[in-house]
Amino acid sequence: MDKLDGLSMDLEAANMDKLKSVFPECFAEGKLDIDKLLSLCGEYITNDFEKYKFEWKGKSECLQLAQKRSAGTLRPCPEESVDWDTTQNLYIEGDNLEVLKLLQTAYFRKVKMIYIDPPYNTGNDFVYEDDFADPMQRYKEVTQQTTKSNPETMGRYHTNWLNMMYPRLRLAANLLRDDGVIFISIDDNEVTNLRKVCDEVFGEENFVAQIIWQKRTSPDMRTAFSTGHEYVLVYCKDMSTIDNALYPLPLSDEDKAAFSNPDNDPKGPWVSSDFTAPGYRPNQMYSITTPNGVVVQPPKGRCWKNLKDVYLQYLNEGRLWFGADGKGVPRQKTYLSERNGKIGWTWWPNSEVGHNQEATQELRNLLELPVFDFPKPVRFLKRIIALASKDNDIVLDFFSGSATTAHAVMQLNAEDDGNRKFIMVQLSELCDEKSEAYKAGYKNICEIGKERIRRAGAKIKNTTHEITITQEITPDTSDEPCADTSEFHFDRHFHEKYKGELKLDMKTLAPNSVDVGFRVFNLDTSNLKTWDSTPIADDDLPTLYERMNGMINRVKTDRTDMDMVCEVMLKLGVPLTYSVKQVNINGKAVYTVGDDCLLLICLAENVLPEDVEQMPEYAPAKIIIARDSFVSDTAMANAYYILRDKGIELKLV
Repeated sequence: MDKLDGLSMDLEAANMDKLKSVFPECFAEGKLDIDKLLSLCGEYITNDFEKYKFEWKGKSECLQLAQKRSAGTLRPCPEESVDWDTTQNLYIEGDNLEVLKLLQTAYFRKVKMIYIDPPYNTGNDFVYEDDFADPMQRYKEVTQQTTKSNPETMGRYHTNWLNMMYPRLRLAANLLRDDGVIFISIDDNEVTNLRKVCDEVFGEENFVAQIIWQKRTSPDMRTAFSTGHEYVLVYCKDMSTIDNALYPLPLSDEDKAAFSNPDNDPKGPWVSSDFTAPGYRPNQMYSITTPNGVVVQPPKGRCWKNLKDVYLQYLNEGRLWFGADGKGVPRQKTYLSERNGKIGWTWWPNSEVGHNQEATQELRNLLELPVFDFPKPVRFLKRIIALASKDNDIVLDFFSGSATTAHAVMQLNAEDDGNRKFIMVQLSELCDEKSEAYKAGYKNICEIGKERIRRAGAKIKNTTHEITITQEITPDTSDEPCADTSEFHFDRHFHEKYKGELKLDMKTLAPNSVDVGFRVFNLDTSNLKTWDSTPIADDDLPTLYERMNGMINRVKTDRTDMDMVCEVMLKLGVPLTYSVKQVNINGKAVYTVGDDCLLLICLAENVLPEDVEQMPEYAPAKIIIARDSFVSDTAMANAYYILRDKGIELKLV
């Protein structure tokens, strides 16, 4: 029988197992022969130590910290949540380094898109000073203190910031799907260092773009050069999947207005593009006769865009335009009906995606007071989310701040009928006691973020959203007017008799099924007790007996059944949004996880073999029972054999 050890996924062991399965010859007596591994990959050991690499003090410790198993858990907080029983969204309060470790098993390679807006290292931002020895103890200390600074004069200005970012990015990369994408906001202070770190973590070949966002509407006249922009670095998990990783942006009304139909083309509105290319290619230097009989040649220094057979194909399909008089140099048509969207580019003006002032006003209007400095606009996040997610994709933000990402996910789902899910992670940094947020009752940043999601969700639920659809209208040969369709609420009725098929753009109300709920979890130490290994005197028997007696019941006395159920889910790789239901077996509370009973968890006391006999009736894949639950060791042994005979795995807590 396997036992849960209360620790997060062992990343080091998982990586070693992968290597052993591919390169078994590189292991001797359980140890990895790195020289042999490198030689098998074509990297032969030399004495050349002058290699290009990005180093800083503490980098190797950062890697160890990223792979150090967490002894924490996530405790459920239904009372702070919205729609706990039905929502697929998560809000996690805690140090994102520990939380990312805890998410590894359940969300490994399941996240489609990550957006983060980390501290910019301006000298005043909070710096996550990680403690390699005991990260959970460090987290407990952090939640009781105010924001710290990272002054440039302390000598480790960039090092502190890199030590904070590196392990978190390593863990985040594990969560991305093969077609996943990460977007990272940053300013001039660390953009060059962040680019180097990301090249190492995600691979230089997986760099996609460095977007420039115009964050201001006017310059700051107090400085020689006013900074009016920030950057967004974009990396994909695997560049070979880039066609599936990023999606075209929807066409705006302004984009559509560029299409017209001056020649009454039956294929509808179009825009034209140049049919020539720079340079001289002999097989693309043919003569073209226009519809009005004029023979034209490529302009000087240019050739035609395609070979002659391609030109003839376009001509036969009516895809070339020769000007209003039919005598001009041909231009190629692109039809509106063929445009699924537009490709994003690396300059994002504030007129398209918003600016700092807009973001501040959004938050002020929602919470009715200024509570957060420099949030991102919802329009800005909506564009990022639309570029890299759709349908049922998971969106992760582990520097959640004021939870703009969650707001944008819900808003975009309402507008495009999507079903994206979000996971927000935020350290509960204390608000300054002199701040407006603190005076309004918000003691930490997490309280601001959760309240924003609640209010934004309620507003979205109470707002009518319109989407555009295209529907074929079949000919109506009856004398009766067209009937309304119950599936949609049209903004006008059609009482016309159609003489043929028509395509009509019709406005319809978006369904009121947008998930605006979220389950709240708090980072805490494991629900399972750990042995206190602090040295004691050889003759201090009372302390030894006290420690031994304290381990008789392994689950901590101040934890609930739901605390333990959620920890089991995390450690066994079950998403935290799965349904949990309590059932009764012989008067004992038992919990089923998942609609198809993926897990069955029993934490009740005095479990007997006859109780275990009834558990397989729920057809669980695994049954988890607390070791302390069994009435005796004999009952525990019998449970193992009962479930083994029924082909069900038993795990002990």
